Amino acid sequence: MTAPALRFENLTKRYDKKEVLKGISLEIARGELFGLVGMNGAGKTTLIKCLLHFVEPDSGSIAILGVDHRQTAARAALAFLPERFMPPYFLRGAEFLKYMLTLQGLPFDRAQADAMLRALDLDPGALDKTVRASSKGMNQKLGLAACLLARKDLYVLDEPMSGLDPKARSLLKDQLRLLRERGSTLFFSSHALADVDELCDRMAILHEGKLRFIGSPAECRARFDGATLEQAYMRCIAEAA
Repeated sequence: MTAPALRFENLTKRYDKKEVLKGISLEIARGELFGLVGMNGAGKTTLIKCLLHFVEPDSGSIAILGVDHRQTAARAALAFLPERFMPPYFLRGAEFLKYMLTLQGLPFDRAQADAMLRALDLDPGALDKTVRASSKGMNQKLGLAACLLARKDLYVLDEPMSGLDPKARSLLKDQLRLLRERGSTLFFSSHALADVDELCDRMAILHEGKLRFIGSPAECRARFDGATLEQAYMRCIAEAA
């Protein structure tokens, strides 16, 4: 039997006296586009940090493609973009992409990089500019380009739409759909419920450290009697209060 892309089993994490994650159990299938939603402070970023072994869970386990997340090899198959992404300010765009691809044993191809930037509505001229001369949105697109050029089996994206204008958001969604068509798994957090509704096969609502719902966006709207996913979300967290 093929292991899921991600498996969290009874995961807990506490900072001082505050329990941030309270027994999280969740499986994400290979090839699935999965959205994690929740308020600020709900535990989304902490869950991702545990997944990437940036912090150690207090209890429970995580497996990436069937391999314990604490093993370095488990993370070789994934690409990650943090919410507050900033490339080294002194590098030019091309230098940053080449550096990231070299770390993974991949060649840097200028034509491919140009095409990827255009696909994200970023002028390829950004490859010749230093990061310090770029806006937040431009740097976000550069980070996304680095992830997408890596062609990984699993993508973990923390608020990937952050800083993007409407056109760039639409183009990024096209790229995420292409990744799914190629068989990659996508796990991303978002405050944009309309994007989750449009994109995701399944979603989870994390509220006050617990998963309050797991299922498709349509199932969420039906269960909580919401005309929109936003209405369903608000009713879900109200029930948890």
